[in-house]
Amino acid sequence: MTNRLPIAWVLKEFESLDVHELYAVMRARQAAFVVEQRCCYQDADGLDVWAWHLLGTEPSGKLVSYLRIIPPGRKYSETSLGRLVVESGYREHGYGRDAVREAIRRAEQLFPNSGIRGSAQAHLQRFYEHMGFQKVRGPYLEDGIPHLEMYRAPKTRITGDRGLVAQP
Repeated sequence: MTNRLPIAWVLKEFESLDVHELYAVMRARQAAFVVEQRCCYQDADGLDVWAWHLLGTEPSGKLVSYLRIIPPGRKYSETSLGRLVVESGYREHGYGRDAVREAIRRAEQLFPNSGIRGSAQAHLQRFYEHMGFQKVRGPYLEDGIPHLEMYRAPKTRITGDRGLVAQP
């Protein structure tokens, strides 16, 4: 993968995913988290049925990126983002950043007064800080990988890759 393709973003509730979409999501998550990162963990954690699923696909329909948005009160008291995955051949082209930006935008539409909380792999701290998140806890081990609990206050906006401004 050398050229950056336009990505179509679709947000669906669990019941709206067709079997092919669900299979692509589960395959991508298992390939990244279980196989590549060698984590033996329960990926089907019971939260998918409550989540909104953000699928980023290339023009051919192939899944490129995925992220789930969990409503407030299901995992944390705030909205939660998780299971961010970018297919291996598409990494290093900004698709993960695009997915998080789109997920933040959609989460703020769905749950406008909620902050966003998540558990991020520690090596991605700067990535998430550029997206408006701050470390609130950690590092701690989750599935054998150092993680940080990150929080993004409501109405925080991204001002490029250099910094953040909280809106009044």
